[in-house]
Parts: sequence; C-alpha cells; structure tokens
Amino acid sequence: MPSVFIKTYGCQMNERDSEAVAAQLVAKGYSLAPSEAIADVVLLNTCSVRDFAEQKAINKMKNLIGTARNERRSQVVGFMGCMAQSRGQELVDKLPDVDLVLGTQKFHRAAEYLDAILAGKREQIVDVAAEEKSEATIREHLLNGKSNKSVSAFVSIMQGCNQYCTFCIVPYTRGEERSRTIPDIVAECRELVAGGVKEITLLGQIVTSYGKRDYPLHDGKSGFVQLLEAVHEIAGLQRIRFTSPHPKGYGDDLVEAYARLPKLCESAHIPLQSGSDRILKLMHRGYTRERFLAIAKKLRAAKPNIGLTTDIIVGFPGETEEDFAETLSLCREVEFDNAYIFKYSERRDTPAAIMPDQLPQEIREERNHRLLETVNEIGKRKYDSFIGQQVQILVEGPSKKNAARFTGRTRCNRIVLFDGSERHRGELMDLKITRTGSFTLYGDPAIVNL
Repeated sequence: MPSVFIKTYGCQMNERDSEAVAAQLVAKGYSLAPSEAIADVVLLNTCSVRDFAEQKAINKMKNLIGTARNERRSQVVGFMGCMAQSRGQELVDKLPDVDLVLGTQKFHRAAEYLDAILAGKREQIVDVAAEEKSEATIREHLLNGKSNKSVSAFVSIMQGCNQYCTFCIVPYTRGEERSRTIPDIVAECRELVAGGVKEITLLGQIVTSYGKRDYPLHDGKSGFVQLLEAVHEIAGLQRIRFTSPHPKGYGDDLVEAYARLPKLCESAHIPLQSGSDRILKLMHRGYTRERFLAIAKKLRAAKPNIGLTTDIIVGFPGETEEDFAETLSLCREVEFDNAYIFKYSERRDTPAAIMPDQLPQEIREERNHRLLETVNEIGKRKYDSFIGQQVQILVEGPSKKNAARFTGRTRCNRIVLFDGSERHRGELMDLKITRTGSFTLYGDPAIVNL
C-alpha cells in the first residue's frame, strides 16, 4: 500500500485533524512515511490565520512539485485545512500539479479520494463543500509511536466559530459552530483512557461556546461545564485541559469548576488580543478591558497558582500609541505566564482588511518587539520563582530537542525537563525545580526523595 506524509501548519486543531487523517489512512492500509522525500502521498494541512502561514504552505508545495519533477518520480500531493477551504479551486488553477484540495469539513473523505486518485479513477479532486454532521467524523487517534503510547490526547468537541472577529478568517474556513454530543465525546475519551491516555485536552475554535444550542443551562451550568463534569467522571483519567476559550465564556460556573473539579488543571489560555477598549470594539471581541481583568482576578481567587497565558495582536488598523500602551499596562497588571504575540496580518474578505489607518509594517514590528520584551521579562521573573519549589508533572516522554532528557508538564502547564528514562512515561512525578531556561523549568526527582 502507498505511504503518506502529512505536514501540519498552524494550531492544535490542525494538529488534531492531521492525526485523525493519518489514523484513517493507516486503518485503510497506508503506511506513514518518515519523510516527504520517500512518500507516495504528501498532504499539507494548512493555516489561514496569517498570510505568512499561507505563503509558507504554497512555497512548500511548489518545492515538492519541483523536486518530484526533477527526480522524475510520481508523487500525489494535496492541500487540506483552512487555506484549502478558503482558496479551493484557485489552488489547482495556480498549481496544476496539485492532485487534491480537501476542505475543513471533508477530512474524513481523505482515504476515499486518495484511493480514487492513486487508482487513476480521478485526476484532480477539489472538495470544500459543507457537510452535515462533519463535526462528529473526527474520532480516530494515532496513540502509538515507534514503540510507546501517548499519555495525552486532543479531543475535538466542536467545529466552527460564530464570533466573527473583524481580523479573523476562521468563521469562513471552519463554518458556523457545530457541537458533538456529550455521550459521543465521553465515549471517545473513555476509549483513549482505556488505551493508556492520562490527560485529555478538549479542542474547539471557542470551546466555551460548546453546546449553546443543544445544552441549555442546567443548575446554572453552561453546556461546556456540563461536558467538563461528564468527562471528569471517567475512571482512570487524571487531567483535563481545554483550548481555546473566549473571555465571554468565562462565567462564574466555569470559574467555580476550577475550584471543584480536581482533574481540571489550573491552567487557562484566554486570548486577550488587545488591552484597549477602543481596539477591542473595532475587533468585535465583545468584552472590555475591565471584564478581562475581572476574569483573571476571579480565576486567581479560585486557584492562586493558576497559569495564565494569552494571545495578543499588535498593529491592528488604527491602533495608536495610547492603545498599545493600554495593552502593555494590562500585561503588566495581569502578569501572564506567557503570551503569543502576533503582528496584525490582513486577511482577505475580513472587515479589518479594508479598515482605514492600516499601520506600516515597521510600526507593527516595533510594537511586537516592545511587547515581547515585556512578556519575556514578566515570564522570566515568574519562572525563576519556581526555583527550589516542588512540583508535580505528568511525564510525556523524551524531549524533542534532547532525547537524553524527559519532559512533562505541571498542572499549570509549565514544561519541565529532567533526567529520566522510559519507565517514567505516564507517571505523575514530583520534582524539585533546580533552574530555569526560556519558558522551561529543569527538575530533579532525586532531591525530592532525600
């Protein structure tokens, strides 16, 4: 059977989609190639959040096609995901050697379409049409590595987004919100735990919008909190995480869930985007600076050691120096453990792309640099405070950068490296932090046992 290599760009949702497609193909008899150079099929799972990500995927495809042509070998190549959804036939028109363009609601068709192309029954396939119930088709997982099993897994609970932030193309590439049922999600989680998974991360474009149409408030609890409670009941599961929420979804029921559900890790990634009320309104974010600060305060009251991270956009159209100063001051007030900072990138067909006062690239670069310095300074101080402390991690396996070290995460989502061995994989381990790196902790399990 053919071999396949999937390269993923973008977010954790894309990573999860790639894993599901790979698992579906393996179930059909395909093998996973260790590199694109020897694969019979290469699929690029694409991102559209920034122009840079799109251009990177397009250039990669051009290189793949050029290399195959120079080496005179046949290789099926295709785009999947958000850019495939937004550009569709345009990709084949620009790159006629592309065999497959698969939209975000069609991942479960990958094996069917590749079989047809490889058998010569179809020359090119472009499918970006909406498909009802597609939110429930992504269930497959690849838990097995070369010889070991994963201890953590992502579970997609919904597709789409109804927020329509003025800078974002996601509602157009992922469609409107569609939620899976609680029993369906719980069944998938049970299967994962039975296979050795200890930690599950629930995924959605805006997870806190889960089940709004399907699960009305019950005892003051939203559909998302009802889902958290159901997953929490799974025997053998040790940790629950979720990403990404929206500040509007942080009601008191969710804040209280952190305090009363022991398996729910004290970690929250809450996208801020801007600290300026004026810019937040232009972005159509639906909350204010004051509201965001109140959420952070409530979460820290419920869980004092909670890890808080965020996303921030700098250089949004019309952002003044005063607006940017508001973002800087909010970061200092909240003291995020880390922040993912993005220079505003125009996305076609979004309202922000045609707003007046588009900022020069040099201003975006300069503000990105200044904010990054602030975030790094705060982060270093907070990470250094862990030195000498005892923490508990779930050991995930060898470090990707240094196989001699093993890695795990604290409940508040800090990465910890330590000298360990394969026998530690999947263990909850106590370590004493001895030093820090760049947003990384280093621990010693031996010291704890003295």
